[in-house]
Amino acid sequence: MGFEVIPAIDVREGRCVRLAQGDFAREIWSDEPVDVALRWTQIGARMLHVVDLDGAVAGKPMNLDTLRAIRGCTDTAIEYSGGLRDDDAVAAAFEAGANRIVLGTALVFRPEWVAQLCHRYGELIVAGIDARRGRVAVQGWKEASDLDVDEVVDRASQMGLKRAIVTDIERDGMLGGPNLDVLRDVVERGSFEVIASGGMSSIEDLKAARDAGAVGAIVGQALYAGRIDLAEAISRVGS
Repeated sequence: MGFEVIPAIDVREGRCVRLAQGDFAREIWSDEPVDVALRWTQIGARMLHVVDLDGAVAGKPMNLDTLRAIRGCTDTAIEYSGGLRDDDAVAAAFEAGANRIVLGTALVFRPEWVAQLCHRYGELIVAGIDARRGRVAVQGWKEASDLDVDEVVDRASQMGLKRAIVTDIERDGMLGGPNLDVLRDVVERGSFEVIASGGMSSIEDLKAARDAGAVGAIVGQALYAGRIDLAEAISRVGS
C-alpha cells in the first residue's frame, strides 16, 4: 500500500470542527460530519481520521452516534480516537464502526492495559503520540505528561505496536508545515510505522513527510481551507 493521505474529521458536540493548536477557544470552522465524510470518501480517501474532541477531554467517548452515522454512509476505513480509556469504551468504538482505534492518554497512564489491547487486537491499536515542546500531552492536549517523546516511542515499541500517529500540537491547524525533525527522530527510533500529523499545508509538505519516512499523513485544516486538493494529493503522493 502506498502513502496514505488521511482526512481528519474532528468532532465536537456532533459537529465537524477545526481547532488551532487543539485550543477549544479557537474553533475555526464547522460542518456536518456525515457530509464531510461523504465528500472525502467520494474523492477517494481510503481512511478517515475521526477525533472525538469532547471524549478526549471527558475521558470517555462522547460522539459515538456521530461515528455510527459516518459508518452508515461509507465503507471507507475509520480510525477513531478520543476518550478511549477502558475496555467498554474500546468495545463501543469498534461496535460503532471504527476499524482501528488510537490511544494516547492511556499509553501514558495505563501502559499495561494498552499492552493487553495490543495482544488482543493487534494492529487495530494505534499509538497517538501528541507532543508539545518535546513533552507528550494528555487529556485532550490539555495537560503535559512527565514523559518526553523518546520515552513514549520506546514504550510503544516495547509493546509491539505496529503504527503510531505523531502530532506536533503547536503546528496543528496552523498551516506552517510539519515538524520534520521530530518525525525523522520517531521514524528512526521506533519499531513501528509512523503517520505524520500537524501542520500539513501543501503537496510539498506531504512529500516531505513521506521522504522523512512516514507511511501516511493526516490532513485537516489544509483540506478545509482549500490549500490541499485531496484528489491531487492522493494522485501525486498517495501512490
